[in-house]
Amino acid sequence: MPKKSSKKAKSQRSRERALLNKVHLNAAGIDIGADTHWVAVPPDRDPRPVRNFGVFTSDLIALCQWLKECQIQTVAMESTGVYWIPLFQLLEREGFEVRLVNARHVKNVPGRKSDVKDCQWLQQLHTFGMLGGSFRPQAQICVVRTYLRLRDTLSKDCNSLVQRMQKALTEMNLQIHRVISDITGLTGMNILRAIVAGERDSLKLARLKHPQIRSSTQQIVKALEGDYCPEHLFALQTALELYDSYQLKIMQCDQHVEEVLETFEAKVQVAAPDLSRVRPAQNTSRSTAPSSP
Repeated sequence: MPKKSSKKAKSQRSRERALLNKVHLNAAGIDIGADTHWVAVPPDRDPRPVRNFGVFTSDLIALCQWLKECQIQTVAMESTGVYWIPLFQLLEREGFEVRLVNARHVKNVPGRKSDVKDCQWLQQLHTFGMLGGSFRPQAQICVVRTYLRLRDTLSKDCNSLVQRMQKALTEMNLQIHRVISDITGLTGMNILRAIVAGERDSLKLARLKHPQIRSSTQQIVKALEGDYCPEHLFALQTALELYDSYQLKIMQCDQHVEEVLETFEAKVQVAAPDLSRVRPAQNTSRSTAPSSP
């Protein structure tokens, strides 16, 4: 009895699959990998409908050429790490409709056979229109997003460098953070640059403070009395130089973002108001001065 029921279930699934309408007749499926990309096309397009390609640029170009020979118009691939990005961009430039699908969504679709490769399963699902593409913004938005993500990474690295500077100061018993709230501010950076340049006079260093600093000069002088060890000074100098370099790269990211944003087309065009149709405001105020007798 269990065998008959399983056979009935399989036959029912096969009938249901046969009743499905093919939405994308010229569809292909690509299984993205770190070293190899597996590609599947409809069985009637090539004697070898499943092929594997390398990840070098020449391999990706050969992949696109083979898809054109097989008259493929739309492609479905899984978003695996960042390995899909070069192939995705190349396929779009070659005129293919590329659908980036979620791997979890593909796994939740029932009815897959055990002997079917991932690329074949993607090709079948995409043929019957059962895959929903993930959102991918326009090319200009992707450029801005890349710069902003890089800027965020640089900012986090800067925070790590600030911690290194703070550690070097603490190891020299320079308690600047107790009299200045932010060592990356104007006063803190002036003092750090002077220390790296070789200044050791606490009074001269304290006089570099901004007038808005609440701590007195004597308090800053007391905080700057420490043990200026060469190894800790080198660590402070290294972190400070890297911090300045990262800050420069952050400024360059901001410049690139502004340049890309200037190329955006305005979606809403606001027409200038027609001032000729505007009626002058009438003076409706009444004089409250008393009438003459």
